[in-house]
Amino acid sequence: MKALVLSGGSGTRLRPFSYSMPKQLIPIAGKPVLEYVIENITDLGVTEIGVVVGERAHEIIEVIGDGSRFGARVTYIPQDRPLGLAHCVALGRGFLGDDDFVMYLGDNMLPDGVADVAADFRAARPAAQVVVRRVPDPRDFGVVELDGDGAVRRLVEKPRHPRSDLAMLGVYFFTPAIHEAVAAIRPSARGELEITDAVQWLLTEGADVRASEYTGYWKDTGRAEDVLACNRWLLEGLRPSVAGAVDAASVVEGSVVIGPGARIVRSRVTGPAIIGAGTLVEDSHIGPGTSIGPACVVRGTRMADSIVLDGASISGVSGLLGSLIGRSATVVPALYGDAQHCLVVGDHTRIEIAA
Repeated sequence: MKALVLSGGSGTRLRPFSYSMPKQLIPIAGKPVLEYVIENITDLGVTEIGVVVGERAHEIIEVIGDGSRFGARVTYIPQDRPLGLAHCVALGRGFLGDDDFVMYLGDNMLPDGVADVAADFRAARPAAQVVVRRVPDPRDFGVVELDGDGAVRRLVEKPRHPRSDLAMLGVYFFTPAIHEAVAAIRPSARGELEITDAVQWLLTEGADVRASEYTGYWKDTGRAEDVLACNRWLLEGLRPSVAGAVDAASVVEGSVVIGPGARIVRSRVTGPAIIGAGTLVEDSHIGPGTSIGPACVVRGTRMADSIVLDGASISGVSGLLGSLIGRSATVVPALYGDAQHCLVVGDHTRIEIAA
């Protein structure tokens, strides 16, 4: 079995971050989303991975490399512009050959993995096996309808009036039969080759299509609030370790990871939290649910439930909560006012706020 990972999307819901970095590289609990995806795939014993990349391919290649550190071999497949998930399958045809494969959206977080689904697929080898979950509002998803016996009856992409609450999560298992289906379909009304249409074509042709309901933790990290929620969840399982320096005037409590070269000076860090390598935290209180990247400076600041990316600087801010601060961004106090702040700040931005 091979894997096809889709990382070419533009990430419009995560602007301003997606203007300056691929959404799949946003770090959650100190690690890019795409690394979690690749680790989930290698946990299945899959080591041949094709990654579909768009205009920011060089950034993804710089982070993921050739895949050797994951025990895998990564092949990059360029996509000029997003034209649908089935289009990615067509682009990957040469890489995939006649092998079965798992297709995985590169911004999906399923920390519990999909090993059980993979085992079922390998045992039965249906033409397609989709991973689904019950969601409150399925209108933004591909929706699976089942018959009375639990067999897949129909698949519909983003229906205005869903007949089911079973949404496809963005993990699919396919045999080579999917290639004929992709070749047979035409672009949808929004101009994309929909994988939902390809799987529906298989179903219409009488192929075996199955759905596996996923009950573990799942988050589509397409919005800032989802990124922060996933960060909180992952930090709950954090194992504490201190590789940096904590002075005598500081207090570190709970599950906290302090990276090499990091310094905690006259501060309190309450876990679960991550302080990245080479970061300085001085005269500050870092609360639970916070991940601070490497080479940051945080002075005279209280913050919690936030993510701070590499090289950011935050000084003199009395209350940051539920914030996402971009790479090399600067947040400093303004000359007047007093408030609690919730920020989504893109890379290399400077913000002045009430202290």
